[in-house]
Amino acid sequence: MHLESGVSSPGDDRLARELRGFGPLGIAAALVILIIGNAYFIPIAGLLVLLWARLSRTPWRELGFVRPRNWVVTVLVGIVFGAAFKLFMKAIVMPLLGADAINQPYHYLAGNTAALPYAIWMMIVTAGFGEEAVFRGFLFERLGKLLGSSKWAKAFIVVLTSALFGIAHYASQGLAGVQQAAVVGLVFGTIFAISRQIWLLMVAHAAFDLTALALIYWHLEERVAFFFFH
Repeated sequence: MHLESGVSSPGDDRLARELRGFGPLGIAAALVILIIGNAYFIPIAGLLVLLWARLSRTPWRELGFVRPRNWVVTVLVGIVFGAAFKLFMKAIVMPLLGADAINQPYHYLAGNTAALPYAIWMMIVTAGFGEEAVFRGFLFERLGKLLGSSKWAKAFIVVLTSALFGIAHYASQGLAGVQQAAVVGLVFGTIFAISRQIWLLMVAHAAFDLTALALIYWHLEERVAFFFFH
């Protein structure tokens, strides 16, 4: 589905070209999206990505918004993969990196029923939609246009976006958050670089964070973190 619709004026054509390019306006637009994303206003940054796509006349498919062959399969695979990946991170990867078994920044959610609705909304909208739209869809499109589509360019883009994704989590989650986000970025980024499809990753990302929320809420973090390593 292409975002262009109707008859455009020469002014619209110029605006679209400048937003797609890497001149002052194109760079400024990218910086605004990244700054808002790193300030943890991720849902707004995600909406700005869609606005940028519309104004720049960038087809949705270039951001990864390709309709899956089967929505049910995509959603189910995304849920299973995201939940399993979080358990793998919690039980194996993070203990090996020396992370605390308890996620201290979000420990206030343990048994906190009042905070649950907002937390669930954040996991779905902020993580599932916003972070994937910015750190996979938008950045891969921009960096791909800038660096090309060679295997080395793709590898560099995966590493760079993973680093940026990790850094974006430092303010709210500290070093452990950076480590986890960087690993997630490498895995999700590699999948996106190969598939160029974002829907499964959005579902998986939401499932990943909802699983994390469930572990915190039901006081299961230590049990999972110490399952293999005591």
